[in-house]
Amino acid sequence: MMRGIIYVMTTVVPGLIKIGKTGTDNFESRMYNLERHGYSNVVGLKRRFAIEVDDYSEKETLLDDIFSKSRVPNTELFALDIDLVVQLLSSFDGKQVYPETVSKEEIFDEATKERAVKADWARIPDGYYYLSENKKGFGKVEAKMKVEDGIFIVLKDSICAPVKNGWMPESRKNAPIENNILLDDVSCNSPSTAGWIVLGGANNGWIVWKDEKGNSIDLYRTVESG
Repeated sequence: MMRGIIYVMTTVVPGLIKIGKTGTDNFESRMYNLERHGYSNVVGLKRRFAIEVDDYSEKETLLDDIFSKSRVPNTELFALDIDLVVQLLSSFDGKQVYPETVSKEEIFDEATKERAVKADWARIPDGYYYLSENKKGFGKVEAKMKVEDGIFIVLKDSICAPVKNGWMPESRKNAPIENNILLDDVSCNSPSTAGWIVLGGANNGWIVWKDEKGNSIDLYRTVESG
């Protein structure tokens, strides 16, 4: 039985992930290369989960077969929910390689919770939503978001507040903003991340985004789950 590592990575493109395999001794160098140079013209790769298993080549082939309909042809890229793949990999019998500080059980539970949250997101109807808020020290923030197939797209020409010093998500860090104006559409994987683009700070996306009638999108979650 050949033993090796199966891993899954996120990419800069929301909903697009990479599933791959590597030898046990090559994991760090493989991650280093992918995270710095990208893969198949896709950049922003970041490791999410990796596990060392027996018969790793056969298991990776099985994953490819299972998810074949979601695969980008001739690549190891898949249009899949990352948490679904993490759930599956963390249920394998093997040694977790990454992350090192959290157990497989905790990883599985967290992925399960994340999928439940995404199920709520899926209840938001496709269409346009709005954010209008007075930001202290800045003024009025105005933004328009398009929801399409579970992706939250902040539309260009939105007025965005500056970010204070500290952490920010990659989508805001890379957003083309000049003079507080968004110059191009930005795709996000959650309503709160979309709120980050505009507000420049942590927020509750369920509350700040509203439909054309002025109802917070939390309405859709409450109605469907009630």
